[in-house]
Amino acid sequence: MIKENKFYLQGLSSVVFLGQSDVFSDLIKINNKLNLDTIIITSSHQSKLIDKKIDFKIFDSLDEKFKNFINKKVKKENTIFISVGARYIFKKYTIENFFLNNLVNFHGTRLPLDTGGGGFSWKIMREDRIDNQLVHLIDEEIDAGSIIDNHSSLFPKSCQIPKDFENYRLKKFIEFYFEFLEKLKSGKSFELKPQLNYLGRYNPRLNTEIDGLINWEMDSYDLYNFINAFDEPYKGASTYLNNGDFGKLHLKKVHLHGGDSSNHPFMSGIVSRHDKNWIVVSTKSKHMLLIEEVLDNDGNNIIKNIKVGDRFYTPYQEIEKSKSTKTIFNSKGLKN
Repeated sequence: MIKENKFYLQGLSSVVFLGQSDVFSDLIKINNKLNLDTIIITSSHQSKLIDKKIDFKIFDSLDEKFKNFINKKVKKENTIFISVGARYIFKKYTIENFFLNNLVNFHGTRLPLDTGGGGFSWKIMREDRIDNQLVHLIDEEIDAGSIIDNHSSLFPKSCQIPKDFENYRLKKFIEFYFEFLEKLKSGKSFELKPQLNYLGRYNPRLNTEIDGLINWEMDSYDLYNFINAFDEPYKGASTYLNNGDFGKLHLKKVHLHGGDSSNHPFMSGIVSRHDKNWIVVSTKSKHMLLIEEVLDNDGNNIIKNIKVGDRFYTPYQEIEKSKSTKTIFNSKGLKN
């Protein structure tokens, strides 16, 4: 509920999650601790990612069936609706007249920076080391509603690949969620802070198979960050070797290496040394790459099949195609 530029909710009794979260079980425990009822609404595609032991209801759109279900289950004036990666389109009329402005989104960046998707891959590519747990009102624009509350911290040095960043974020999200719900239930009102419309950056969603193609013309730092950005839990940034006999290959466990001789741009992608469990690959700039995993499409590490003098490459036409293809996910998954 909004009044005099403050967000509050009297008599909070229910939480309705919209979307999917890897920590639903933790969030439900927090709700139970605060004596709050929990309902989970998700899409058919996102439902595949939810533990089957957790109760949830599937709706692929916010249609009349959805609205009738909600009206029967909760008192909306005493309910907070929380988007956790929801793949629904929220219209202004529905936000104000159905959700009663009790619709919020939890976001893990410093809005208005990093609206959109792509998760930690974009942050790794840019070397952004600041985590920001944030909750904001939902409006018709993407991630643009007024900010209700937030808490910032620094990612530990140990965070290098998306899985590391996500594990840390989830820990901080659970802490932030509990603190926010506890304050909200106690009757606290939050001063709304509008986002500055002259700042901001939108990040489109990423698909590893399409967007993770390696351009070996990047310098060593950019290559290192790019490959890390598609490491676990993703399949890995991709490229080919020599004439492509192994098919598309995915690189993981990559390190920057400055201990060998200098490079030349023409050397980029060449395997200059093989040390049994890792290979040394030249780049166009000062550093080389140490690579521990070169995976084929079946997930087999073929690093022992690679020889010095081999070269990684990615056809220009595939890179150009990836740049001209926009990745879009809807409630039913990847949109063709």
